[in-house]
Amino acid sequence: MPREGTGPDFIEALARGLEVITAFAPHRPAMSLSEVAAATGLARPTARRILLTLQELGYVRAASGGGGFVLTPRVLELGVAYVRSMGLWDVARPHMEELSGRTGESCSIAQLDGPDIVYVARVAVPKIVTLAVQIGTRFPALQTSLGKVLLAALAPEEAGAVLAEPSRSGLEPRWRPAPEERDAELRQVRARGWALTDEQLARGIRSVAVPLRDGTGRVVAALNVNTHAAETSVEHLLDHHLPLLLQAAGEISADFARLETVPHVTHAAQPRG
Repeated sequence: MPREGTGPDFIEALARGLEVITAFAPHRPAMSLSEVAAATGLARPTARRILLTLQELGYVRAASGGGGFVLTPRVLELGVAYVRSMGLWDVARPHMEELSGRTGESCSIAQLDGPDIVYVARVAVPKIVTLAVQIGTRFPALQTSLGKVLLAALAPEEAGAVLAEPSRSGLEPRWRPAPEERDAELRQVRARGWALTDEQLARGIRSVAVPLRDGTGRVVAALNVNTHAAETSVEHLLDHHLPLLLQAAGEISADFARLETVPHVTHAAQPRG
């Protein structure tokens, strides 16, 4: 990305901010301040100010374990840069299309952003549903099967801290459990490896979700099959759809792990003149 525009209206600070966002890539989802500065050719103080500004705006967050910074799903609001940086859609699309064809239902991938989930990929089947879903849609995590899977992947104390934050979804869920009931639900999800929601978010929504993992086994997203409660029983959802969902998740995770092993060519940033 050029740092000097061709006209008087070019804003260099904006260009630098976008350059920092696009520095994150599949082979380097977490970057330290020094790595961001090196990748962009920016001075460390400049890179630091940009990262802190993006963090305050919600586009990056501190990586767990003090490992620098990572993008957040809010980058989706700028376009599809976040999805492409993770490679999830390209990897998942054929498996999701097959899963949707075999179940006759919509399926989605979401990731956690604070106490909410954000949809990052979806194959939809035309049906009348209570809530419209598209890429970038945000729901409270605890009341969705996708969110339960992602929350269960966190340490219990971390999940509790995340859920103490206010949701930005603007939706009031039907199920509002006490902490003891919530923790018991997440323990069950953690133990069995999948999550069910039965009209806990809104009437008519019933779904089951499983985790998607990278090559290290870390949960990077969740995949679900969504049904209408009036059409699909819990028994059919678990007996028929769940095995197909687990198969698709395993294939997506395996493909994603293979993608991570592909060598990436890096280009040294040009020093500023």
